Amino acid sequence: MKITSVRSRVFEWKGHTVPPEKHFCSNAMDLLWDKGDSMGTFRFHGWTVVEIETDTGLIGIGNVALAPRIAKNIIDQYLTPLVIGHDPFDYEYLWQRMYRSTMAWGRKGIGMAAISAIDIALWDLMGKATNQPVFKLLGGRTKEKIPCYASKLYRTDLDEMQREAQSYLDQGFNSMKMRFGYGPKDGPEGVRENIKSVEAVREVVGPDVDLMLECYMGWNLEYTKRILPKLEKFEPRWLEEPVIPDDIDGYAELNKMTHIPISGGEHEFTSHGFKQLLDKQAISVIQYDTNRVGGITAARKINALAEVYGVPVIPHAGQMHNYHLTMSTLASPMSEFFPVHDVEVGNELFYYLFTGDPAPEKGFIDLDDNLPGLGLSLSDQYLSDFNIIE
Repeated sequence: MKITSVRSRVFEWKGHTVPPEKHFCSNAMDLLWDKGDSMGTFRFHGWTVVEIETDTGLIGIGNVALAPRIAKNIIDQYLTPLVIGHDPFDYEYLWQRMYRSTMAWGRKGIGMAAISAIDIALWDLMGKATNQPVFKLLGGRTKEKIPCYASKLYRTDLDEMQREAQSYLDQGFNSMKMRFGYGPKDGPEGVRENIKSVEAVREVVGPDVDLMLECYMGWNLEYTKRILPKLEKFEPRWLEEPVIPDDIDGYAELNKMTHIPISGGEHEFTSHGFKQLLDKQAISVIQYDTNRVGGITAARKINALAEVYGVPVIPHAGQMHNYHLTMSTLASPMSEFFPVHDVEVGNELFYYLFTGDPAPEKGFIDLDDNLPGLGLSLSDQYLSDFNIIE
């Protein structure tokens, strides 16, 4: 079996979004004085879909959400020539070929995200060629079903946050993640507002529900050290991305000073990047996203590292490329799930583009043992809401 063509398309959303001032989240831009929508640069308004076809007529599907137009250019100009004519089962060779040939500029960030899209499509192809789901190729079922947590709860009116938290309890979730809305530039009042939001959600969910706290790189080391003691009484399962990903020493200092586990890795790449984090004991929860970190080939190596270091892997964003890895390793105890409702365009675009992603039932997601590959196909339900760039 040989790869005969690689097709990439960018799907840019042109539909409705909720005004950003209605729902907000601290983020890396918040340390700058910017009166605009600071989350704007982190929302996905487009998605790149990659389809790899072989001489047998099989087509594997991959995807990348970061900087989709740039990712498409990298895929078309640099990566496609490296995989055409090769056997998709030579996935390790192809990964190394893409990684090493783009090393001068592609080993982190959008270059690695583009490699991820190709790699995911290769694994989808291998599953289809063997008539097996990808998780079977990765080691098989290690859990009956995948526990997942509801991930939304942007900072809004506190009553609204409480209603949303209650809705997740009603759906059967016993864990959920909320976002902070304030950071260092908001001063002591912002600290109080952050604490109020955690109090409000914990009041609804009670002590027996895992509550995760998301900073999205919006704090710094000094601010996090100041607020951490105030958060400990709420017993969060983790505090996510309190500082920028390059501040590895900051992560390590925070992880050592508190019993709240510090999580991160959504913006880290390859097993080399995660070995640095693990060696420094910088994070207590790994949160890579397969369509950023280097694809399934890279993610499975990180899972092996994590198992040795005893650090759990809970991938960012859920979605099928992450679910298959979670199902197939004991290093991953659970998955993230983004409920789709009228908040923003972001990770929700995945559900508008693809069909096949399972919906959670009472807080659990299951994968079909009889569905080959990733189990995804492109949907035509919302195509009129996208501009498509060939």
